[in-house]
Amino acid sequence: MSFPQPKPEVPQLPQNLLRTIDCQQGAVRAVRFNADGNYLLSCGSDKSLKLWSVSRGTLLKTYSGHGYEVLDADGSYDNSQLCSCSSDKTVILWDVATGQVTRKLRGHAGKVNCVQFNEEATVILSGSIDGTVRCWDTRSRKFDPIQILDEAQDGVSSLKVSEHELLTGSVDGRVRRYDLRMGQLHVDFINSPITCVCFSADGQCTLTSSLDSTVRLLDKSTGEMLGEYTGHKMKGYKLDCCLSSKDTHVLSCSEDGHVYCWDLVEGSLMLKLPVGKAVVQSLSFHPSETRLLTAMEGRVQVWGADCTYEHGTWTK
Repeated sequence: MSFPQPKPEVPQLPQNLLRTIDCQQGAVRAVRFNADGNYLLSCGSDKSLKLWSVSRGTLLKTYSGHGYEVLDADGSYDNSQLCSCSSDKTVILWDVATGQVTRKLRGHAGKVNCVQFNEEATVILSGSIDGTVRCWDTRSRKFDPIQILDEAQDGVSSLKVSEHELLTGSVDGRVRRYDLRMGQLHVDFINSPITCVCFSADGQCTLTSSLDSTVRLLDKSTGEMLGEYTGHKMKGYKLDCCLSSKDTHVLSCSEDGHVYCWDLVEGSLMLKLPVGKAVVQSLSFHPSETRLLTAMEGRVQVWGADCTYEHGTWTK
C-alpha cells in the first residue's frame, strides 16, 4: 500500500492584520524591523524616532534630537545602537538604552533619505538628495566621513549594505553596486527615478522599484532582468519594495492604499493587501518569519500569516 506524497507547503503570506499602532508622531515616514524582528522603529514627521515592541505594540522609547522630520532608521546587530537620518541634513547615532545622542553627523548638503549600519555596526552609510553616500566611522572621535561616494548625478534615494557590497538607487535612474573590497563599481540603468533597492537574501539578485510603477529583479553579477512586477501605482512618492525573508515573494508599497505581493518566479500577483485609503508609505519584512510592517499616515500595521494573538504569542 502506497501513501500519497505530501503536498509541498504553500508559502504563507502575511495577509492577516494582527495589530495597528497609532504612533502619535505625525506622518510615519518609514517603518523598520530591528535585526531580530522583535522590535520596530518608526520615523516621524514630528522629528521623533520611536522604538516599539512588535508583539505587544507598546512604546519602549522615544528618541528626540533631529531638527526636522526623520526619514529612515536602522538598528545595530546587537540592538545596542540606532542610527537615523533626517530632512535636517544630519545623521544621528543613538544609544538604545539611554535614548541619548551618541553622535550627530553633519556634512550632507541636503536632506538625508536613507541610512544603514554595516553588519558589525562599525560604519554608518547615509544617502542624500545631495547625490552623495557618506560613510561614517561609529567609533572615531572625528566627525568627518571616512569616505564619500559621489558618482550619482542626482539624489540618492535608497541604499543597502551587505558584507562588502553597497547597493544604491538614485533619482538619476541608476542602480550602483560598489564592491568595497575590490574597489569596483557596477552600474545598471533603469530608465526611471529609483525609489528603493534591496539585495535578495541569497545575495544573487537585486530588487529595484522606480517611478514608472515597476519593480524589477536583476541578476546581480550580469545585470540581466529576471523579473518585472507591475499593477501597483508608484508615480510621485518614494515608496519601499522588499523581498520576503525566504526570497519567495516580491512586495511593494503603492499609492492606491495597498501592498502588492507577487510570486518571485512566476511574476503573478498573489496578494493585494488593503492597508487603507491613503498612500502606503513604507514597509518592512521580518528577517525570518512571515511578518510584515506597513506604514500609512500616522499608523503602523503588523501583518502575519496567522490569525489570532494570545498571551504574548501568535497562534494559528
